[in-house]
Amino acid sequence: MLSLHTPLPFSSTALLGRTKTHNPRHHATPNSTLTNLHALVRLPPSVLLQRPTLTFPSLIPRAAAADGDHPIAPIPKENQEDLDDSKDGEDSIPDQNEANEDNDDDEEEEDEDEEEENSTRTKDSITKSVPKNESKSKTNTLNLALVVGLWYFHSVIFNIYNKKVLNLFPYPWLLASFQLLVASLWMGFLWASRLQSFPRVSKKFFAALLGPAFFHAIGHVYACVSFSKVAVSFTHVIKTSEPVFSVVLSALHGRFYPLHVWLSVLPIVAGCSLAAVTEASFDAHGLWTALISNAGFVLRNIHSKHSLYDFSHVSGLNLYGWITIVSLLYLFPVAVFVEGSRWAGGVQRALAAVPTPWTFYGWVLLSGVFYHLYNQTSHRALEKMSSSAFSVGNSMKRVVVIVASVLVFGNPIRPLNALGSGIAILGTFLYSRATATEKKDNKAVSKTKTS
Repeated sequence: MLSLHTPLPFSSTALLGRTKTHNPRHHATPNSTLTNLHALVRLPPSVLLQRPTLTFPSLIPRAAAADGDHPIAPIPKENQEDLDDSKDGEDSIPDQNEANEDNDDDEEEEDEDEEEENSTRTKDSITKSVPKNESKSKTNTLNLALVVGLWYFHSVIFNIYNKKVLNLFPYPWLLASFQLLVASLWMGFLWASRLQSFPRVSKKFFAALLGPAFFHAIGHVYACVSFSKVAVSFTHVIKTSEPVFSVVLSALHGRFYPLHVWLSVLPIVAGCSLAAVTEASFDAHGLWTALISNAGFVLRNIHSKHSLYDFSHVSGLNLYGWITIVSLLYLFPVAVFVEGSRWAGGVQRALAAVPTPWTFYGWVLLSGVFYHLYNQTSHRALEKMSSSAFSVGNSMKRVVVIVASVLVFGNPIRPLNALGSGIAILGTFLYSRATATEKKDNKAVSKTKTS
């Protein structure tokens, strides 16, 4: 048996000969394995850096050597030349420390190359992501502009044809019921065709829906009554006073706004009062029905927050659909009771005032279709905007509707009337900013308490 301390005349040529004649199936003894390791240390670095699986199969663990069915590859010619270069004797064998330093230098160079590649990839990814983010933001801005534009357009068309029908057929309860019917059928089509996901509802949901739907019916029908009595522009100026009702009725339901919110509604009150006093088509019936409409919509919002709090899985558009359907069930029987006996004569007079019957029927249908469309796009806009931004957008929508109605119907506007309308609309903007500030303060206080 060979001793580890016995100097053995191993040369790289002899080791190569033993490697070639070695049987890979033969299991080396521990002493012979250690001897080969001792000889391996004295080999040139070009041999040490080669894959052990290609040159020294006897030193490979069995698990690694048996990994796969491929045999060990033969030694390439360049490796043989490195082995031949070591025939000059022991002086040609590098020191172990020198070999380690060479390996360390190679590793450092590889690390530097990897860092350069990673930095280059990072720069490339940042350069590619910036245009993508910019294009995405531009796309979102265009989508929002399109939704808001459609919201304004649908609202203008609805108000114009709604007023045209009421000028010929002054029965707002039937017209409001028909508009709710069109919206209900439209939502039914969206749900049936799966263009809009059908919400999961229950008896508890319908019980919670009764209050908001009732006040929605009141808000819608009394707005139509106001449109039938006064000009569209005047009704919308009065409807800008909705924040006043929101502050007062919220206080009656236990929610108190800070002082700066109360102060923000004072311009609304002043502007609406000035516009009402100077309105050429002023009618007391049209004024108080517009105010009732404001109260109905505010109470709808308040009761929706309380009773529908547990049904957040229902989207805004689906909630609007179900509220519309239940509101129709509320409104139509009352409409029959209030106006039913006069509908036949009203239709005959309306048909006699237009060139063809389809002119009147077309206006009625357009009022129903665009009633739903402007509500649908308003919900889409609310999904893409913050509540404060939506309030500002709603105020600007009233300006667009007022201007369009004046251009279409030619309603006379006095300077003081225009000033009052402007003050009222400015007040709604101040109210939206004040409520947005109040929400931020509440969030800051809640974060402070939680921390």
